[in-house]
Amino acid sequence: MASSKSSKPWLRRHVTDSYVRRAREEGYRSRAAYKLIDIDAQERLLRPGGRVIDLGAAPGGWSQVAALRVRPGGLVVAVDFLPIVPISGVTLVGGDVREQPTLALVRGAAGGQVDAVLSDLSPNLSGIRNVDQARGAELIELAAEFACAVLKPDGALLVKAFHGEAYEDVIRMLKEKFFKVAVRKPPASRGESRETYVVARMPKSAT
Repeated sequence: MASSKSSKPWLRRHVTDSYVRRAREEGYRSRAAYKLIDIDAQERLLRPGGRVIDLGAAPGGWSQVAALRVRPGGLVVAVDFLPIVPISGVTLVGGDVREQPTLALVRGAAGGQVDAVLSDLSPNLSGIRNVDQARGAELIELAAEFACAVLKPDGALLVKAFHGEAYEDVIRMLKEKFFKVAVRKPPASRGESRETYVVARMPKSAT
């Protein structure tokens, strides 16, 4: 748990954050919604009729954006072990994405191959940097393996990655598994944050 000294500046910044205010005004559940909106403007991950899986979806900001973008005729499946208040146009699956039975439920709910897998997954932080980076890298690899199994040709995986010791290994792994990899730092991502987002695409046709 953060100390009162460190939490007070964070709370002050959160309250005055323009994206936090905008999220409240526009009905999004988190400021993270604007990260996906910014990335989607560049990458066109979400299209009408598309099928999308959102890993680690709570509280649901990304799923809200995805549900709006895939209308009409699209499908969004959101999974998390944390509770998510129902979202119009989103199928919710409760469970831990690190467990295969949960992923099997997600695949069943998606009903076949999908156009995009979104992952804003982060590990529970221990405060030990190399441990936290290793845990984060494991989650990215899990998301990548799952995405390779469920994505259509030209489908895309979007994952959060943190700069640090494991970062280059993560990028290398994604380049080995996917056809094209691009790193994005959306404006809604705080400048001092070590987080980046990586878009990894499947080939346009199966090989």
